[in-house]
Amino acid sequence: MKMKKKKSKYVSYAKWGYIFLIPFFLVYIVFSLLPLLSTFYNSFFENYMVGLQHVGPKFVGFANYASIFSNAELGTYFKNTFILWVLGFIPQIIFALLLASWFTDLRLRLKCQGFFKTVIYLPNLIMASAFSMLFYTIFADMGPINNVLEAIGLPSYRFLSEIAGTRGLIALMNFLMWFGNTTIVLMAAIMGIDTGLFEAARIDGANSLQIFGKITLPLIKPIMAYTLITSLIGGIQMFDVPQILTNGNGNPNRTSMTLIMYLNKHLYSKNYGMAGALSVILFIITGILSILVYHYLTSGMEKAGVRKSKKNKVKGA
Repeated sequence: MKMKKKKSKYVSYAKWGYIFLIPFFLVYIVFSLLPLLSTFYNSFFENYMVGLQHVGPKFVGFANYASIFSNAELGTYFKNTFILWVLGFIPQIIFALLLASWFTDLRLRLKCQGFFKTVIYLPNLIMASAFSMLFYTIFADMGPINNVLEAIGLPSYRFLSEIAGTRGLIALMNFLMWFGNTTIVLMAAIMGIDTGLFEAARIDGANSLQIFGKITLPLIKPIMAYTLITSLIGGIQMFDVPQILTNGNGNPNRTSMTLIMYLNKHLYSKNYGMAGALSVILFIITGILSILVYHYLTSGMEKAGVRKSKKNKVKGA
């Protein structure tokens, strides 16, 4: 008798994965992709309001882009945005790296780590508008800080009327709001490193700075790239803090006017075509900078991987 072969049933659950992804793609298409395509489309049209009269949409090609690039103030606003981002990000990444190293160092055995992690993350939960209003009140000309300075015999300082004071307050607020989140991300990256590497380095006589520079930093480069890129995108999109602190004018003398505040001026004047063109320009700038940062931070890792694979092939031969 011939034995009948039993057909094994193979159940595929892959379709359920695609089904569960449908809500994400629907939300992305409706709230991200379609508005993005609409912005690209509207950037080629003249479309604005003059009093109660609506002008357009009228196809003008690249005229909106030419008008933006011919505006000398665009470079100034880009410089303002870059300065404000650097002033907030550089102290943030240094302080976050320091805290992440302390919290993940098993030799220090820091107590109450949960409490401190919660405290440094709390400013991230406060709305930027509320944070800005708080700083506006505290550092006003007749605010508590100037009252304290006068009480101890020091001259008052008009923080919101000086370039250094205004930019410093904006950078300080961005630092306080985001350094806790950056610390948590970097802690997760450091905790993913094999502790045996640190122990081996200490046995070989390496000190803390050598371990941090030769082991920790190279191994958390992908997370550093993520942190830098997300911070860069957030810096280019900086709007709420300087908008509220300077009442939308970028005072003093527009030295705190960012690119998105400039974009908001066009939306406020109902110049949708110009606003769309500026949005596309910011999108392209963000994409180019993100690619450059990612390539710069990960190129060393790729080269190291290629060298390692070549060595393994030579050994195998």
